[in-house]
Amino acid sequence: MCTVILLRRPGHAWPVLIAANRDELLDRPADRPGPWWPDRPGVVGGRDRTGGGTWMAVNRAGVVATVLNRPASLGPAPGKRSRGELPLRALEESSAAAAAAAITALPAEQWRSFNMVVADRNEAFFLRGLGLGQVTAAPLPEGVSMVTAHDPNDLSSPRTARHLPRFQAAPPPDPLRGDWAGWEELLADGDTSGDETVPRGAALRVPPLGGFGTVSASLLALGADGRVIWRFADGPPGAAPFVPVAV
Repeated sequence: MCTVILLRRPGHAWPVLIAANRDELLDRPADRPGPWWPDRPGVVGGRDRTGGGTWMAVNRAGVVATVLNRPASLGPAPGKRSRGELPLRALEESSAAAAAAAITALPAEQWRSFNMVVADRNEAFFLRGLGLGQVTAAPLPEGVSMVTAHDPNDLSSPRTARHLPRFQAAPPPDPLRGDWAGWEELLADGDTSGDETVPRGAALRVPPLGGFGTVSASLLALGADGRVIWRFADGPPGAAPFVPVAV
């Protein structure tokens, strides 16, 4: 289960802020964000070496697209396409609205179930594919939205129930000053198994267990003037440092 947190604040100099942890099989090879796709100039993202796609990427128009698994859908499946294709398809478009429309036009049965978040400096959307029928899309409102394997802000997810109020209460990052300390600390919230007051599955940084865990993290800011700031941790947040990505 990956996690994406998005803060929308229209009218601000930095109207969209995004934090994300990628949870994956520890032995699944991947490359840190870069321009890995020569046939897609201007697209920068992390590359999954197994499927060739991405879990998160941004294009030169400032559109961000990220994909997450839904419950009980980890890994590839026979006869299904890689979900890492979906952000790349979304980033063929020059706005989040056009990206959402492009994905909703796809037949969902070609992929295992997925969630997506697509955003630009003006709008943001949640997309849901359930492995049948068509993909659906809904706009994300102002304020903080948290997406896991479940729908946005679904408090039946222990992770969302624990961390959504914490992100809502935390001071927003200051991208120009490079101050993301509050969000970095929340992304690094790790093993809570010793705390009986915290439900199982509530940790935002998943400790390695059974060959699975949090493998990387991202912090992104979309500026009203079109600027994009991306900081990436090539390992679990709190253990691996966040470094700038050239976008």
